[in-house]
Amino acid sequence: MENSGKYVIWAAYAGILAAVTDLVSTVGFGFLYPGYSWINDTVSKLGATASPVSTQISILWIVIGILLILFGLGFRKAFSGKGQYAIRVSWLIVLYGLGEGIGSGVFKADRLANALTTSGFIHEIFGSVGVVAILLFPFAMLKIIPESENRKMYILAKFAFSGGIIFILLFLSRYTTDSTNFVSVYKGLWQRLFILISYIYLISIAVFIITQNRSHNPEK
Repeated sequence: MENSGKYVIWAAYAGILAAVTDLVSTVGFGFLYPGYSWINDTVSKLGATASPVSTQISILWIVIGILLILFGLGFRKAFSGKGQYAIRVSWLIVLYGLGEGIGSGVFKADRLANALTTSGFIHEIFGSVGVVAILLFPFAMLKIIPESENRKMYILAKFAFSGGIIFILLFLSRYTTDSTNFVSVYKGLWQRLFILISYIYLISIAVFIITQNRSHNPEK
């Protein structure tokens, strides 16, 4: 049990590190890309072949993906008392790490003549899987941490899910509206707000795991 407890805590820290690193790097690398806009441009543009920081951020995304997968495995052990449902929810974290982390890092979001290349298409597939997984994560957590167990975490989950739905719909609306439309122009902003709210919730779960584990095992 002692080694298991330590593993859960370190896995939770891996999740926090992944979230913070992703948030900071997408801002920091933007400064190294002349003409790049955090409000108008998508995060994927930073990792495209034409980006001056393509290699660096792709490697970083792969590392972030690995950290998220470790967190997903730790999450499974932390909530093992919830049975098979905890295993299914842990897969949402793993899929996010595989999709938006490793998959997006390996396959560049490239376009040729304004059309997706094969790499760009695969990038979109991986990214979509990751987005759906992290979007559903707080909704799935409503059953893992019900209101009767922790009302604050329950409310936070509902807020994260609702906010995530709003921002992802605004982000996706660029496919159905004119490119000069206000909503389409600020696609980068909507994407970053979606990522921010998702990571705030993921970090809160990681902190919850650390706190609960230490309260039950104070010697750690």
